[in-house]
Parts: sequence; C-alpha cells; structure tokens
Amino acid sequence: MATLPEGTLMERAATGLAVHCAATLGRVYGSRVALLIGSGDNGGDALYAGARLAARGTRVHAVLAGSRVHRDGLAALRRSGGRVLDLRDGGGGTEAARRVIEDADLVVDGLVGIGGSGALREPYATLAAIAGEAPGAVVAVDVPSGVDASSGRVDGEAVRADVTVTFGALKTGLLVDPGGEYAGRVEFVDIGLGPYLPDPDVTELTGEGVAALLPRPDARSDKYRRGVVGIAAGSHRYTGAAVLAVGGAIRAGAGMVRYAGVAEPVAQVRARWPEAVVTELAPARDDGRTGPETGTRYASPEAGGVDLGKRIEDVGRVQAWVLGPGLGTGTEAHAVARAILAGDVPVLVDADGLTLIAHDRSLLRRDAPVLITPHAGELSRLLQVSRGKIEARRLEYARLAAAELGVTVLLKGSTTVVAREGDPVRVNPTGSPWLATGGTGDVLAGLAGTLLAAGLDCYDAASCAAYLHGIAGRYGPLAAGDVAEALPEVMRSVTNRPRHRGRAARLEI
Repeated sequence: MATLPEGTLMERAATGLAVHCAATLGRVYGSRVALLIGSGDNGGDALYAGARLAARGTRVHAVLAGSRVHRDGLAALRRSGGRVLDLRDGGGGTEAARRVIEDADLVVDGLVGIGGSGALREPYATLAAIAGEAPGAVVAVDVPSGVDASSGRVDGEAVRADVTVTFGALKTGLLVDPGGEYAGRVEFVDIGLGPYLPDPDVTELTGEGVAALLPRPDARSDKYRRGVVGIAAGSHRYTGAAVLAVGGAIRAGAGMVRYAGVAEPVAQVRARWPEAVVTELAPARDDGRTGPETGTRYASPEAGGVDLGKRIEDVGRVQAWVLGPGLGTGTEAHAVARAILAGDVPVLVDADGLTLIAHDRSLLRRDAPVLITPHAGELSRLLQVSRGKIEARRLEYARLAAAELGVTVLLKGSTTVVAREGDPVRVNPTGSPWLATGGTGDVLAGLAGTLLAAGLDCYDAASCAAYLHGIAGRYGPLAAGDVAEALPEVMRSVTNRPRHRGRAARLEI
C-alpha cells in the first residue's frame, strides 16, 4: 500500500466486484441491488462497486449498518444516484432494511471483512438472516460475513452467499467447511498482492500438480517398479471392505496387490479380483472365540491355531501396506496390526486400524512413515475430542493429530484436508457429496496405498488420492464399486494433461 497512490487497491477491488456483480445479475440496467454496508473496507468496496452499477442504470440502495462508513465510497454512490438507508439514525429500522433486501435482485454483503471473528453482532446478524431468506442472489465481498477467514469457523449467524468475490489471495475459510458451505462459487480478483504475500499455510493441489506427481510406467517398468501393495482388510462380517480396498488398488494401477485376510473375504477377493495374490490367514482349527465387534471366529495358538500376526510373514514382499478396512478390533486383528506396523515400509491405516491405534498408541512407535485416513468420528477417538469440535475446526485438529501422532493425516469429510507437520495443509478441491456412501473410504484406502507403493510419500500420496477419488465420485448417484470402476478413466484424464518440469503446480492461500 505504501508504494501505491491512496485508494488504488480499493479501486481495483471495487472494479472486480462490480464486474462479478454485473455477471451475476445478467441484466444490469433497471435491476435492483441492495448493499449491506459495515464499518470496514469491505463496506467501502461495496459502495464503490455500487456506484459503478448505479452509473450503468442499476437502482442501488445502501443499508448502512456499521458505526462508521467509508465517506468517499458513500459520496461516490450518492453522486451516481444511489439511495441510502442509514440504520444508525433510525431510518426505519430493520423492517425498512428487510423491504430493501427482499426487493433486490442482488444483495451485496459488505458487512464484515477478513478481520472479523466470532459471532456476528446486531444488526449484522439480523441482516445476514434476512439476506438468507431473500429471493435475490447474494454476493459476498472478500468473505461471507460471519465466516472466519482464516479457519472457516462459523459461530452463529452468517451470510450464505451464492458468489464470493475475494481479493489478492484466496482465504482459507472459503475452502474449508463449514465456511466453504457459505461461500458459494469463489471468484478471485488479483489486485497485485502476489509479490508481497508470505508463504502459504494452506495449499490446494491442482490437476496439473497431480499430473506432475503421479508415477507413470516406462519401458523399464515391471510390477515391482510399478509398486506392490499389501492389503490387510476384511473379516467374516465385513467381506466387502476387502473387495473394495483391493479394487481401489487394482483400478489405480498397482503393479501387484497382495491381499491377506481370513476365509470369507479371501473367497470374495479371489472371485472378484483374480489379479490379486491372496494369502489366507484363517487358521485350521477354531476355539470358538469371537472378536468383539466383527463376529470373526479365531483359533488361538493354545487350540492348535496360528497367530495371524505371524502369518503376515507369508504374504511376501510389499512396498506399502493398507491396514484396517473391516479388519475387526479383536485380539488377532491387533496382532495383524502390530506385525504390519513393525515392518519398515509405509503403512496406510484406516477404519478398524484406527480404532486399534486409539486403544493402543504403542502401535505407532515406528520409524517408517504412516498415513492415517480418519473421518471426524475416528479422529475424535484418536484425539479424545468431540466430533463436533473437529467438524467445526478441521484444519486445527488435522494439524494437531499430525503433530501429536507423528503421522500424515488425511481427514475425510465435507472438506478433505491433508496435514503433515512442517508443511502447508492441503485442501482437496474435488470432493463430492455423492461420496458420502458406505465403502468409498475403502476404495480411497486402496488407491492411496497404491500411490505409496509406487513411491510417493504420504503427503503426496494422500493429496493425489483425495483429488482423484473426488473426481471419480462426481458421477453420482453411485455405489462404492462405481468409484473404483471410474478410477482408470479419471487417472487417464489427469495424466494426459501437459506435464511440466519443476515443482507441482498449486494454488497458494
């Protein structure tokens, strides 16, 4: 700001805002626009944008709700023919504001900017609620009022925008739920801040970035160079978890999948995926014991059975493991988890594997990398924090888990984020509500495990897997198996992008 004439940045922002407002309106001349004006620079941006619209024949009505107002912006609006409703001097109160807002084809939210935090105060909260019920489209200036720009937290009432026009840099709170739900379509306006911005603490991996990271076979490739992934999943009760995890790995292009499990899922995997190399862990004799959550019947060594953990040695060479989907949480499942985590290859831990870790943190005492893929409920058990807190502060708790557990965290949910201590959190931009169905997480585990086996580190494997999985989930309505079936075409479409040398392309926040 010190290098530019006063007001230059606001002029750039207001011009970009006016352009996007006009595009949202479609017909500018004769349309009705309501501006909700707070005390900060967002209010100034909205007033200047309103002046530009009014000069083109739009009927603009500004509702002044802050304790102060941007005087030059207000003067510009009045010169262009805009009208003003000032709530600070009575001015008809909120009922008059309601009539203005409900009459408008477009409502511009300029109440609170990026400096706002906590719940909206009055009259902002009431105006936000009225805007949410009004028939016109809503455009938020920089960030919807009531959304914390740095985290996406929403405490109380907030403006629910159809479009958010943001300036200079994307704001984290626009990409991470719950704030992302309020932002609508995000439009970025470059006002020249790029060279002055610090390093980001959140990034969004792009399609070009994924294309640059994904391993590709060449003339020297064989199944070991492509990557051999081991999968320990499924139980007598949850046979489908094994089928889906193996399917995610095979459809993602694993050089080989080695599956280890008990009798029933072994039969299902053999029938559905003849490509997989299968090791049956089911012992020959049965003492009738039952795992507490899965109903799986195990044979104890005392009854002449075999310790399933020791049988992991029979699986053969792998370059990464997927551990946990539908595995169960009984004694033998714990033995399998301990045997796998005692090895020296990367391990992805999901589902029942996470429950085992929640009960026994010593399982994570290893030097090799670990990627965990919890949803909010599973992370709540790992951290002993309520699920609601995690949903409200996804970035905070993903970072906390990465630091406390010494792992990479792929936190699944309405916004999927990937956290590793010392690196920016990556926010996945491709998620879809169609993925909220049973078994899709098993497919994601197989996909990410394949990328680990192919040589990507946990951070990149998790980020690329979330990106590809999100695209595969856009073809809804669907079942989990459909997501696996879509993976080859999704991966082809991404890898066929032009590949650039150097660092992965990314959008920095």
